[in-house]
Amino acid sequence: MKKIILLTLAVILGAGTTVFGQSKLVSSKSHIKFFSTTQAEDIEANNTIAVSTLNTSTGEVVFSVPMQGFEFEKALMQKHFNGEDFLNTKEFPKAKLTGKITNIDQIDFGSDGSYEAHVVGDLTIKGVTKPVHEKGTITVKGGEVETKSKFNVTLADYGIEFVKGKPSSNIAKTVEVTVQTAYSKN
Repeated sequence: MKKIILLTLAVILGAGTTVFGQSKLVSSKSHIKFFSTTQAEDIEANNTIAVSTLNTSTGEVVFSVPMQGFEFEKALMQKHFNGEDFLNTKEFPKAKLTGKITNIDQIDFGSDGSYEAHVVGDLTIKGVTKPVHEKGTITVKGGEVETKSKFNVTLADYGIEFVKGKPSSNIAKTVEVTVQTAYSKN
């Protein structure tokens, strides 16, 4: 009888500590969107091939974003985006976020709910790395883990600047980035 009680207790305690019994979640179902609005035009691009990992024990999170994976409504926008004057995706094929959820102790990956997450880390775009401090939402529902965040990126911080010509009036100096991710067990 003692063995059954101890075994039951071990299973209960183990089940509440991590999702799926593992602390590392992976996602190949990430959607990253950036949006630029100016008086001249709105520009939106979507990327659904980014990958991410999330360690539910330590709060470590990593995103790897293939920059040529962004798709635009107009082919010319995509050409400009990938070109040497903008993101130069041949030389800098990926953007990367490496960070940590600083309030991981307030997120219960074993219980359904919506939790605010604070992420501190480094964002690298076009070979330039800058510190970031952003908020997001982690939703746990039926054993599934989804995240969502919306934040702004100032292009000049990453060496992306236009001082003359059409791009300087058509592209906002600061773009809105939306990230949605669905994680599964590793």
